Amino acid sequence: MTKIDRYVLTLFVRTVIICFCSLAGIFIVFHAFTSMEDLLRQAQTDGGLFAVMVRYYGPYMLLLFDWTGAIIALMAFLFTIGWLRRTGELTATLSAGISHGRIFRPILIASFALLVIQLLNRELLLPQYRDVLMLKAKDLSGEHEQSIRAQYDTVNRVLVDGRSLVTQSRVVLDPNFRLDGDYSGFGDTLSGREAKWINATEQHSPGYLIDGVERPEGIDDLLSVGFKGRYILMTSRDQAWLKPGQCFFATSLNTDFLQTKQSSTRMASIKELADRVRNPSVHSSMALKVLLHERLVRLPLDYALILLGLPMIVNRHGRNLFVMIAAASITVLAFFAIKTVSGAMGGNGYYLSPMMAAWMPLLILGPIAYVRLRETATL
Repeated sequence: MTKIDRYVLTLFVRTVIICFCSLAGIFIVFHAFTSMEDLLRQAQTDGGLFAVMVRYYGPYMLLLFDWTGAIIALMAFLFTIGWLRRTGELTATLSAGISHGRIFRPILIASFALLVIQLLNRELLLPQYRDVLMLKAKDLSGEHEQSIRAQYDTVNRVLVDGRSLVTQSRVVLDPNFRLDGDYSGFGDTLSGREAKWINATEQHSPGYLIDGVERPEGIDDLLSVGFKGRYILMTSRDQAWLKPGQCFFATSLNTDFLQTKQSSTRMASIKELADRVRNPSVHSSMALKVLLHERLVRLPLDYALILLGLPMIVNRHGRNLFVMIAAASITVLAFFAIKTVSGAMGGNGYYLSPMMAAWMPLLILGPIAYVRLRETATL
């Protein structure tokens, strides 16, 4: 790496940091202004205002980076080259016989590295904080109840429902499971005080541990039932690890499926989305399949967006920085318009399959971005 490479790279990284910090600052100021009373109330019992704001807005910074990483990289690219042009350093470098492609190389590599960091953030960090990101400032204490979306377990023929859901502790309050399968002695309803999701152990498959069972009455007198060599409903009569008044419902339909907010699905990792699509216990919508393929193709598609801005960066006609920013904004709008229309067509089953709907923007924009990269490299 030469001195000019380090100089250009430093300018780019500095601009990325400034752009992101500016957006983050604007977001925090406006959001905190509308939620200050709730934050102050929480700060009285939770270590002060600064600690509360870090705990609340820290995950939001990860989400903001996921939303804006590619756009910030494109804008930082424009600002960096605009600065080099304004100071005359770009002209001097070009006059030495160095091509645009060689000058832009460290920025292109840094942009790709930024998108890789964005990918790691999206797959490893965001899924861990999605429950926090769905809380309002007044709900920071943790055990916030939200409405529940009933889901039908098609394998076990059980409708999973309840009064409300506590996402952080993965508990369904006042569970009311409708039993459509042939479960001898259990009737058509399984209800209780709460149902807590428990991962698989040596004693049982994953499922819900229901405390304070109200229906069926006399749950401790019933034998565990199931089919095909596995238990579906377990009781304390023949399961020593269960306490009186408890029942365990084995299912792969965890609490993530019961959340009403679609943002929880959008913040899931690729592995979690793939597991949902493959889960035989629940129907997977076409929109979910589109989302899965969009996540697979997002890295190269975001990089294509950056490459689409190269003609504006080369700027043969001497346009000023604000004209370039306006042109970049139009490019970004067109980019997201293609993604939105294609995703809507695939999600609603119009002409495109979910896989084709997700890959169509890359098939359209990828060749254009590659041609622009080749053209810039030769200038």
